[in-house]
Amino acid sequence: MNTKAAPSATTRVYQYLKRAILEQIHADGALLSEADIAATVGVSRTPVREALLQLQSEGLVALYPKRGALVRPVSAQEIEDVIEARRLVEVHAAKRAWTRRAELVTALAPWLELMVAARDRGDVVALMTADRAFHAAVVDAGGNQLLGELYQRLRDRQMRIGVAAMRVEPERMDRAVADHTELIETLRDGDPARWRALVERHIGVAANHLRPTR
Repeated sequence: MNTKAAPSATTRVYQYLKRAILEQIHADGALLSEADIAATVGVSRTPVREALLQLQSEGLVALYPKRGALVRPVSAQEIEDVIEARRLVEVHAAKRAWTRRAELVTALAPWLELMVAARDRGDVVALMTADRAFHAAVVDAGGNQLLGELYQRLRDRQMRIGVAAMRVEPERMDRAVADHTELIETLRDGDPARWRALVERHIGVAANHLRPTR
């Protein structure tokens, strides 16, 4: 018998809206109506308001009384902040993770398989989800729980920025698979200097694609 409690109405609205925002179903700058959301999810407007307040606290929407909720556009500064945070956390964690490389290869291989499958069917969201899990596994292997928690808090911003960028350049899916394949192969080859260099290069290449055209 399944004794797991069903999610609350607020949780259902929150999960629905967050997924729609991160996957760009609700695009940057879109104005969302409480009434429309309530009708779509099948709830009253009270849990919609509660979910929107939570999303506002996470910086994903801005509330305008009597008008609705605006999906906050990703700013150039937010992109730079995410890139800097990634570099600080991932490069440090990658160095520490080297001593656990055998376990790490085992942990990373299934995520790479999911990336390949997503690339083959052209599913940007699934590829980015597996990509984020791949990098989170590297950070976790670094052994610093606080950094792991910090990195998880970056996940939503990375997903939102990455999905938007990859939809503009879908050919990047091939590059993502190739880069992550090379990262695993380097772990297996036993060259720590090359491993660290590849992690730094990978973040740098991603940064160039995420930054808006000037």
